[in-house]
Amino acid sequence: MASQQDIDLPDGSVEFDAWAETPRDAARLQRQLAGQVIADDRFDAVRRVAGIDAGFPGDGALTRVAVVVMSYPGLVEQERVVLESPTRFPYVPGLLSFREVPAMLEALSKLSRPPDIVLCDGHGLAHPRRFGSACHLGVLSGLPTVGVAKSKLCGSFSEPAIERGAWSTLAHNGEAVGAVVRTRSKVSPVFVSTGHGVSLASAIDLVLDCAPRFKLPEPIRAADRLASG
Repeated sequence: MASQQDIDLPDGSVEFDAWAETPRDAARLQRQLAGQVIADDRFDAVRRVAGIDAGFPGDGALTRVAVVVMSYPGLVEQERVVLESPTRFPYVPGLLSFREVPAMLEALSKLSRPPDIVLCDGHGLAHPRRFGSACHLGVLSGLPTVGVAKSKLCGSFSEPAIERGAWSTLAHNGEAVGAVVRTRSKVSPVFVSTGHGVSLASAIDLVLDCAPRFKLPEPIRAADRLASG
């Protein structure tokens, strides 16, 4: 496992200095930042895929973030970071990124080098304001990100076929915002959406590649276990 040391995030990343203090301000900021999301592929060869998740132990005063980097396509763990920091924002549905992303940015900065793509346990464009945690993390870090959620936040869909690899479109207000993807046959699907710098088609392929045995992609599964404590 690589040693942990501070790294610089990619060019184009945004410093952590523009966070809202109230839910109303946060929703307004989401709408503004949503215009910066890139829904096309903006990455080269993928060799390192990270999974990232956040937990809130105890009374929620602390945010525990875990990031696990695996080789791609081999899915062998290369590096991990677990970090705890004070929670900076209250729990408000639809505004979870304001609780999670500050600590996520800090955890990513502790990796020996940036991953090529980050899989986030949460939503990207599949969000009422098109700016879930995966979008927020991607825009602020400059890293390509994908949202992978266990449940729907908004929109409607037709149930995909029961075989692994089947998927259907997730739509909200007449707009395709993600895909409902069956990563295991006869198991409930996951909700995949663009975070930043990754097209939906590439996101679906990547999630399936990273979930050869279980419902969730391996990097997210590993991060989830660590973040849950």
